[in-house]
Amino acid sequence: MAKLAELEKKLLHYTGKAIADFGMIRNRDKIMVCLSGGKDSFTMLRILQLLQQRAKVQFELFAFTLDQAQPGWNDAALRSWLSDHQIPYEILTRDTYSIVKSKIPEGQTYCSLCSRLRRGIIYRYAEEKGFNKIALGHHRDDLIRTLLMSILYNGEIRSMPPKLLSDNKKHVIIRPLAFCQESDIAEYAKAMAFPIIPCSLCGSQENLMRKRVKVLIDQLAQENPKVPSNILHALSAIKPSQLMDKKFWDFKNLEAQQGNAELLAEEMDGADGYGMELFS
Repeated sequence: MAKLAELEKKLLHYTGKAIADFGMIRNRDKIMVCLSGGKDSFTMLRILQLLQQRAKVQFELFAFTLDQAQPGWNDAALRSWLSDHQIPYEILTRDTYSIVKSKIPEGQTYCSLCSRLRRGIIYRYAEEKGFNKIALGHHRDDLIRTLLMSILYNGEIRSMPPKLLSDNKKHVIIRPLAFCQESDIAEYAKAMAFPIIPCSLCGSQENLMRKRVKVLIDQLAQENPKVPSNILHALSAIKPSQLMDKKFWDFKNLEAQQGNAELLAEEMDGADGYGMELFS
């Protein structure tokens, strides 16, 4: 019990910090918590419920689960857990499983199409029911793995922002677990005995890119435990001038700016220390 209390306190701290740092939750927000049935979303929902009881602002929580008609799906225990914890919910059945299986050849990655179909259903439901926030259970390790996957496999520097406005400007997506470690979440979920529903669609694909990147980061973390937190910090310490994106810098015409810099240096010559600090 002492270990569980310690884990819960840690998760509450980092979730609260993420919410505060990125302004995720405001007074009278109606938050649709996407409960997939996995360890991450169960932990997110429970931690948010605990924060709801302590918060100075008032906000609503509603659990939304999408039954994608996967073989072996059984949500009886999930329904009981939600009822026991007095959390309003809906489990919506939509057969995206058959669509994914028919469109993607056996052995290839299902995740991309599956995610797009699921996201469309989630956005539509949130709009119809009047929820102004959608909470997803991605954690710190999801963010840093996504960054490396984007660099290694897509040639882009991008990840999952803790707070996001959807392309159609209708939905605000929040990721309250952005600062939480997966190992803490897994341990907490086990101790809480959440009624986990495994994903049978993705679980059989052992060579997913995300798993390879996970192994890479874990290996580097064995040599230097700060590697995961350093990657996360890099997401908030971007230095465009040290990269090569031509949308940020007009490299072909940098020489034209050289004279302006020299003129500024002349104007600053002889300025006191305080003035220099403002430009350093």
